[in-house]
Amino acid sequence: MNAHVHLVVPDLFLPRALAAEVCAGLHLPALEKILARGQAAALSAGTLESWLCEAFGVAGEAIAPITLHVDGMEPGPFYWLRADPVYLRIHRDQLVLQPVAPVAADEAAQLCAALNGHFAADGLHFIAPQPQRWYLRLERAPQISSYSLAQVAGKDVHAHMPQGVEALRWHGVLNEIQMLLFEHPVNLAREVRGEWEVNSVWLWGGGYAGATLRQPCGRVYTDSPLAAAFAAAAGIDQAALPDAGMQWTAGSRGETLIVWDGLRSALQYGDLGRWRDSLQQFEQRCTYPLLQALHDGRIEKITLDVPQENAARRFVLTRLASWKLWRRVRRLDSYSLV
Repeated sequence: MNAHVHLVVPDLFLPRALAAEVCAGLHLPALEKILARGQAAALSAGTLESWLCEAFGVAGEAIAPITLHVDGMEPGPFYWLRADPVYLRIHRDQLVLQPVAPVAADEAAQLCAALNGHFAADGLHFIAPQPQRWYLRLERAPQISSYSLAQVAGKDVHAHMPQGVEALRWHGVLNEIQMLLFEHPVNLAREVRGEWEVNSVWLWGGGYAGATLRQPCGRVYTDSPLAAAFAAAAGIDQAALPDAGMQWTAGSRGETLIVWDGLRSALQYGDLGRWRDSLQQFEQRCTYPLLQALHDGRIEKITLDVPQENAARRFVLTRLASWKLWRRVRRLDSYSLV
């Protein structure tokens, strides 16, 4: 029997100004029972990135060396940053960041070659072992802190620039990158095809390769490439989110981790319809069958973590607590952010 199923669902709670309208008409009885009857507590991790680092024992959110290793390259003694390809678009008085998808392997190679030619004297070396995940290799750690790509996607870049002692230098590097890529032949061709240009990169997740990752669970199901990378690096069995709910608990013991990232990825593109669709799928494929498994005694406990800036919460539901009918079920939008 699986003793414990641990759900991680970023961006489950919408801002209050949107929640009532966006959640109208959603049928979520299982999810609302877990929220109402579970023991609620504050959660320290405000993002999926910080949650994964804490769960897998990664210091300082040094994500780049982990995904680099999973992408087939050894980090060695170098400091690595993710340098993911992005599209910056002007929207009123803001410069809004959007992740670029897809980027072909030859496009990534040409753009990285241009960056390396320009920054060779500065000791900056860009690589793209996977077209959608680029990296920057440095000889020493830069004295900056940065936001993850997911935190900035769909938002104003100016409010999320790198901070720290060397912030101005790295602001300058990013400006040079934008000027270099602006009229690159790859981007001119993408523009002709009506595709978003790769007109910048986003630097985040920096660090050195660390010790062996912790194994916080026996199996991981996820639609998140980042969660899948952590599982692979830790040597944990992982799979895509199954269509049939009963598969969540089939064939494994101990703790099962389910990371459902569809809500967050929808919000990154401002697609509230997709957010609703993902949430309804979460109810049908995940929370409903898991609540039934809890009632039937096939699992002992459900933990639901909601990593979210300024409102991260944990809800722990046991079989006994699931029958506490006096805990009034509330609509999802009542949990919304201020």
